[in-house]
Amino acid sequence: MIRFYFHPTPNPAKISLFLEDAGLPYEVFPVDTSKGEQHTPAFRAINPNGKVPAIVDTDGPDGKEARVFDSTAILLYLGEKTGKFMGSAQDRPELLSWLLFLASGLGPFSGQAVHFQFAAPEGLDYAVNRYRREAERHYQVLNDHLEGRNYIVGDTYTIADMSAWGWLDRASRVRKGADDPLAPFPNLKRLFETVEARPAAARARAVGQDHEFKRVNDEETKRALFPSNYPPAA
Repeated sequence: MIRFYFHPTPNPAKISLFLEDAGLPYEVFPVDTSKGEQHTPAFRAINPNGKVPAIVDTDGPDGKEARVFDSTAILLYLGEKTGKFMGSAQDRPELLSWLLFLASGLGPFSGQAVHFQFAAPEGLDYAVNRYRREAERHYQVLNDHLEGRNYIVGDTYTIADMSAWGWLDRASRVRKGADDPLAPFPNLKRLFETVEARPAAARARAVGQDHEFKRVNDEETKRALFPSNYPPAA
């Protein structure tokens, strides 16, 4: 059984998609990051970095319980465990390369673009421009790569496509004010729509909907989400 530590944000969404697409049995453990539940000792024992997603596999290697944190690590772990969505052996170098491109580039720059356009104080125009333009540059790199391709790696749907789907779903926030945020990137839009059309995507979107997560962006939320912006308590 997989214990899945979840909040309705882009990185956990990737894991929801894999679990649903692979048909793996799992149990959802909500972690309300706006309340600071990611900073509790119990959760830090699972992910020392205090981020979601994380999983605990009660049937890990050699039958032992295993924890895995970071969405890319989880995708790789589950892909290797099940043998699903990993592409061919000859595509392994490409798979790793694009996974890390998404993990170190498109994802983080998208996240920072959203932060500085929606959460940061007014007047930080340099940061807004820097992160949004870098997110768009990463969009363009992937869009160019997808020319003439149906999927990111090889000829089949893989964990790289799942990883991209998680953040492309937030393109309207990354490219704030754009009526059709993926229109300038037609290959990227096609990939997103291809993944979105999978029956597992609708099931993945339903994960956690039976839990009432905090939606108010108050002082508690800011301290929980951005603790490094605040001095430690004396």
